[in-house]
Formats: sequence, structure tokens, C-alpha cells
Amino acid sequence: MLACLPGKIRTLWEPHLKQVDLELGQVIYEAESYLPWVYFPLTSIVSLLYVLENGASAEIAIVGNEGMVGFALVMGGNTTPSRAVVQSAGKALRMDARFMKHEFQLVPPVLHLILRYTQALMTQMAQTAVCNRHHYLDQQICRWRLISIDRLESNELVMTQELIANMLGVRREGVTDAAGRLQDAGLIKYSRGHITVLDRAGLERRTCECYQSVRKEYARLLPHQIAT
Repeated sequence: MLACLPGKIRTLWEPHLKQVDLELGQVIYEAESYLPWVYFPLTSIVSLLYVLENGASAEIAIVGNEGMVGFALVMGGNTTPSRAVVQSAGKALRMDARFMKHEFQLVPPVLHLILRYTQALMTQMAQTAVCNRHHYLDQQICRWRLISIDRLESNELVMTQELIANMLGVRREGVTDAAGRLQDAGLIKYSRGHITVLDRAGLERRTCECYQSVRKEYARLLPHQIAT
């Protein structure tokens, strides 16, 4: 996302960006809590979860090196109904929320970029809702893994099947069965919380249309060429 900004803005932002390490399972913010920071993941992935009163939760979106965690802050509120949890450990850049709000309100390129990103993120949320309602669990897991590795520098994810089940809002047994089928088909390898994608093309053929729909929308709204 930062690569989409003009170079002079990135230079002005450098003193306000601090690199931090995000740990697996770390809660960046809870639902309805004040957001003091925004984050730009570099090598990490953050899941946005909607949590019900009984504690059950489901993932509504994934944010990686294409985006920003805490977008609700600049859209008119200091809180959000979702919880942000680190899905894949790694590094991120952190910025003071007050500075981001100032830039959003007064710097047109920043305003336009965040609005485009918000539209792309809303597309992902809407497509996730449709996918979870109408497509098979195997297809949902393929979509989820493809979206995740698109935001990493490797084809390996470190995540337990229990955590995947919590993200998707399904039973762990269902995830175990689906993962077994994908492994038997030679598409992935799963061992002690490590998921390695062996055949990306095969995963793309097995997933539903939702993956490409979201990918095309991000490419349309956040091309790096707009920074020039």
C-alpha cells in the first residue's frame, strides 16, 4: 500500500513509521476499543474477526502487505466492531493514529489511496460472506490459503487447524477432513501446524470464483503505477 504513494509523501512519512514485530496470535486491537495505532504489515498477516456475544468468531477479511490495519479510524470513528489478530507472525510498520488522521484529512493522495483500499477491503468482506454461504468448505479453504500466501514471501503458512476453524467459523473436524483431501490430491502438505502449498495452480483450479474476484479488485484499485 505504501508503494502506491508518491515518493515525496513516503519520505515525509519515514520519521513517523516504526518497524515492529508481530507475534502469532497477538491481538492488535479488540472490538470497540480505541485504536491508538495503524499498522502496515510487511511480512505478517492480520485477520479481522467479528466476535459474537457468546465468544464465537469468524474471519471477515485478511490484511497483509497490500493494506493497512485500522482503516476504521480514518473513516469517522475511533473504534471498530471487529478484532484484529495476527494470523502469520512477521514485521509491520506502525504509525500514530493521530498523524494518519491528519494526513487523511489534509493530503489528497492519502485520502484517495485509503478510499480505494477501503473499497477493495469491502469487496473482500462481501465476497467472504458470499463464499461462506454458498461454497463448499474445500473451496473456502483453498480461497483462504491463496489469499494468505499472496501476502507472504513464501508458500508456507504456520497455523493450526484449530485456528483455521476459528477463522472460518466452522468445526475443526471439517477443516481436518478438508485438509486431508487437499493433501491427498498433492496440493498442500500439512505437518505440525505448518502448511506448505505444493501446487498453487491446482489450488486455483479447486477454489471458487471468489478468489479471482477479490484479486482483480485489489489489482484494479491498488496498482503500484499510481505512485508515479
